Amino acid sequence: MEQFYTIQGEGYNTGRAAYFIRLGGCDVGCVWCDVKESWPIDAHPRQAIARLVAAATADAGRNVVITGGEPLMHDLAPLTAALHEAGCRNWIETSGAYPLSGQWDWICVSPKKFKAPLPSVLAAAHELKIIVFNKSDFAWAEQHAALVRPDCRLYLQPEWSKAPEMMPLIVEYVKNNPQWQVSLQTHKFLDIP
Repeated sequence: MEQFYTIQGEGYNTGRAAYFIRLGGCDVGCVWCDVKESWPIDAHPRQAIARLVAAATADAGRNVVITGGEPLMHDLAPLTAALHEAGCRNWIETSGAYPLSGQWDWICVSPKKFKAPLPSVLAAAHELKIIVFNKSDFAWAEQHAALVRPDCRLYLQPEWSKAPEMMPLIVEYVKNNPQWQVSLQTHKFLDIP
C-alpha cells in the first residue's frame, strides 16, 4: 500500500529510525483502524521484492517494519530473506490472526477482538501490545499475557480517540502491575508520518 522512512512511534522500538512497508489486505476490521484504506487486498499494486529492498536500503537506517493491513495474509519469507541479505533487521506488527511466515528480529503482536490471534504467533512474540479502548481491555490484556513467553515485553496503549479517558486508567494499572509498560503513539503527538 505504501512505504516510507520515518521514526518508529510506538512500542519497544519507539524513537528508532525505521523503513515502513505497509502491505495491503486486512480482514480483521478494527473499528478504530487509522488505515482502513489498506483493507482491500487487490486495491494496491504489487511490487518486486528487489524494488522494495532497494527502497528500504536507500537511507541510513536498516530497521524495516512490515505492517498493514494484516501483513501475515502474505507469505513474507521471500521478502524478509532478501531484507536480511541486504543487512536489514526485520520487525513485524501483526494481529497474529494468520500463521507466522518470514525471518523476524522483532515480532510485535497486537491482538484484536474481531479475529483471535493464533497461539503459535503469541508464543513467538517479543512484544505484546494491547490497545485499550475500554475498561474491559485490562482483563483481556491479562488473558493474552498468559499466552506469551516470560520474556515478552508487555505494553498497554490507549486507542488514540480514547486516550484522555483511558490514559489515567492505564497509568494506575501499570503502577499496580509493573510487568506492563505504557506505549503511546508518539508519532501522532510529534506529527511524524
